Amino acid sequence: MLAAGERAAAADPNKVIRYAFPIAETSFDPAKVSDRYSNTLMENVLDPMLTYDYLARPVKLRPNTLSSLPEIRDNGVTFIFRIKPGIFFTPHEAFKGKRRELTAVDYEFSLKRHFDPKLRSPWMFLLEDSLIGGKDAYNRAKSGGKFDYDASIEGLQILDRYTLQIRLKSPDFNLPYIMAMPATGALAREVVEMYGEDVGSHPVGSGSYMVKEWKRSSKIVLEANPDFREEIFRAEAGDNPLDQGIAAHLRGKKLPLVGRVEVYIVEENQPRWLAFLSREHDYIERFPEEYSNIATPGGKVAPNLAKQGITLQRPIEPTLTYYCFNIEDPVVGGYAPEKVALRRAISLAYNINEELLIIRKGQSVKAESPIPPGVAGSNENFRSSAGEYNPAKAKALLDLFGYLDRDGDGYREQPNGEPLVIEYSSTPALIDRQYDELWKKSLDAIGIRLTVKKAKWPDLLKATKLGKFQFRGLAWGADYPDAENFLQLLYGPNTGQSNDSRLRLAAYDRFYEQAKQMPDSPARSRIYEEMTRLILVYAPWKLGTYRVDGNLIHPWVLSYKKHPILRGPWRYLDVDVERQAAARK
Repeated sequence: MLAAGERAAAADPNKVIRYAFPIAETSFDPAKVSDRYSNTLMENVLDPMLTYDYLARPVKLRPNTLSSLPEIRDNGVTFIFRIKPGIFFTPHEAFKGKRRELTAVDYEFSLKRHFDPKLRSPWMFLLEDSLIGGKDAYNRAKSGGKFDYDASIEGLQILDRYTLQIRLKSPDFNLPYIMAMPATGALAREVVEMYGEDVGSHPVGSGSYMVKEWKRSSKIVLEANPDFREEIFRAEAGDNPLDQGIAAHLRGKKLPLVGRVEVYIVEENQPRWLAFLSREHDYIERFPEEYSNIATPGGKVAPNLAKQGITLQRPIEPTLTYYCFNIEDPVVGGYAPEKVALRRAISLAYNINEELLIIRKGQSVKAESPIPPGVAGSNENFRSSAGEYNPAKAKALLDLFGYLDRDGDGYREQPNGEPLVIEYSSTPALIDRQYDELWKKSLDAIGIRLTVKKAKWPDLLKATKLGKFQFRGLAWGADYPDAENFLQLLYGPNTGQSNDSRLRLAAYDRFYEQAKQMPDSPARSRIYEEMTRLILVYAPWKLGTYRVDGNLIHPWVLSYKKHPILRGPWRYLDVDVERQAAARK
């Protein structure tokens, strides 16, 4: 879609996009970051080898820093990545005044970092069991106390200055998708060595934008990289009128067009919504659900907003919301029948219908499985008991397994007589307080006492990764368009990385390992359905919803289209400066 072309106009500094995150960023270190909002920023600053066609649906990979798509050999075991010469990191003192070119060594180094035990990368699972020599390097570093970045890893081989070969133990047809993730973006070793573990506070990349200003948890300013490679938009749109308009506007132009992106952290829904309405922000994604009846009655833009030229994009995103039990917790965890019964009873007691209608205002649909629509391996006809709301059945299940109210205070005790208290973790945001109240009401109805533990998002994320929680709500958006990206969240070896529930179920793990070596096929989909049934039986999660994202865009924002995988569309956006200025007077 993008190709080298003749010299074209640089990004216009007068074109500014202002946008808000509802949750604060955490870092710019791809080996440490796992939250959506930090990844959105990194996607625009650091360069993975691959990215996605902006317009194509179903989504389609395209080269980012590569000269072509990777060459796949040996039936999905060997991959050859050829990097385009002439791509440079933004200037930094670590380069000692020299222009620093991006080469294959940078990707080799950046991928090695995920195997450094000191970094505790939440993404090591992506290659942990597949990259030849990767886990061996991790184990050597863990026993020796230091990762040797100069030692070779057999599965990572530099063929020449611009060519990296990756070899796997067994086929993994999703590897190209992994190489399009922000987690595999390139860092320069000189910068990492200068800042050490704090390199995430000093982002230096080769992407379309660079960090100009950063006030943590408040404001991030990105400016177009003046040394960004020549990338000219070339695409042929299909029959979609939106795509045709975007392609016509961008065709032949050098990206990015917008010179400055200002990102504000606005955690509460009301001020974020008001900032959009007052034209302080140029578009809003996932607009607060409590305003849906005002903004989009009947799923259409309200007349007063439509009169202003505001448009709506409302796709069902490949995102799953779910409520996660810590399977290592002594109260809600474990695999004994009474522990499974407790989790299933809690799931049955939760009024998901009230969440959909009252809190989400119809902006989501009930999840039938852990695999959302729009990814390979999903089955839109699959139906399950995941969303069943049945307090009577929940009470009967608790009675059967000995969770009884022994002291007559209206709340049940554990089978051994100890108090039964469920601790639910959430953030202080107003929207989360609504979920707190719904969970408390739901569990009160079956005689289970609920307490709520509050923490800011970064602290809550850290506690989750360390297994220091009992029960909490989570969401996962697709990193790549395959069901495996969701099912890996319960794979036992991913505990401490992406497996926040810390489930270790041998049957599930065997299915996962079998399916991982298969291309998308009916046979693989049948394995996924068996894995889904195991999730429903053992209940490490209470499945929630698939989000229907409501994205509202002011009329001066040009060429916006919500992508299912890419988070930050800023490289492709344009701004009608005169119309923007007139609207803000």
